[in-house]
Amino acid sequence: MSPTTLRCTVDGPVATITLARPDKMNAFNATMHAELRDALDQCERDDNVRVVVLTGEGRAFSSGQDLTVDLTRDAQGRLDLGPALERDYNPLILRLSNYPKPIIAALNGPAVGASMNIALACDIVVAARSAYLQEAFAKIGLIPDAGGTWILPRLIGPKLALALMLSAESVPAEEAQRMGLVYKVFEDSSFAVDVAAFASKLAAGPGLSYRLTKQAVAQSLSNDLEAQLKLEAKLQSEAGSSDDFMEGVAAFREKRSPRFQGR
Repeated sequence: MSPTTLRCTVDGPVATITLARPDKMNAFNATMHAELRDALDQCERDDNVRVVVLTGEGRAFSSGQDLTVDLTRDAQGRLDLGPALERDYNPLILRLSNYPKPIIAALNGPAVGASMNIALACDIVVAARSAYLQEAFAKIGLIPDAGGTWILPRLIGPKLALALMLSAESVPAEEAQRMGLVYKVFEDSSFAVDVAAFASKLAAGPGLSYRLTKQAVAQSLSNDLEAQLKLEAKLQSEAGSSDDFMEGVAAFREKRSPRFQGR
C-alpha cells in the first residue's frame, strides 16, 4: 500500500523522504512512524541510494507529536506518553543515529518538540532561513524526549542546552548555525534546489568511508583517546583496502574527479 503520511522519491543516488501531513504541520502519529520506518528500510536496501534527505511538506518540517490523536492512558484516565516513546520515538532515534548511509535533515520550516531532536539525530542539518528549532516541551509541562536530553547537551554543552529546554524559546536558523546545530542555511526561495545540489554532491563521495567515519564518531562518545586511536587504525585499514581508496588515489594522480562506488 502507498504511504499516506509521507512521500519517498528517488532521484539518482539521492532519496528524499518528505513528511506529508501539511494540514497538521507534519505532526507525527503512529502511522507516520510506521511509514517512516518502512521508507528508511527501503532506502537502506536500495544499493543505488547513497544519501537520504528527510524534509517536510508545506510550511513546517514538523511540529512534533500530534497531541490530537488517541494516546495511551493509565488506570486513572491520564495520558501516558511512555508507550509511544518506547514503541515509536526511541527506535527511530536509534535508527537514525545508526543508519549506514548519510542522512540530511532539511528543515524547510520549524522543527518543534520531538521533531527538533529527530532532526538532530540525523548526520547533517541544513535549514531554510525562515526555519527555526524549538525544544517546546516546557510549554506544555513535559520534558524533552526523542533523545533531546542526550543529543543537545553533547552538541552545545549542558548549560546552553538546559537554557533552551527550560525557556522553550525558538532558535532561528542563523542562530542555530552559529551554535553548531545547523550546518548550512539556504535562502527560502532556493531551498529545494540548494538541498538537492548539496545532497547530490555528498552522494558522489565515498560511501564506505562515510559509513566508517560515522562509526568512528559514534564510538568516540564513549571511547577514551587510546581506544579511539586503536579504532581509527582498525577502520583506516578497512578503508585503505577499499576500491574507493584506490580510485581516490588514481584520480588525484590523474588530476580528475574521483568516481567512487561505495566499496
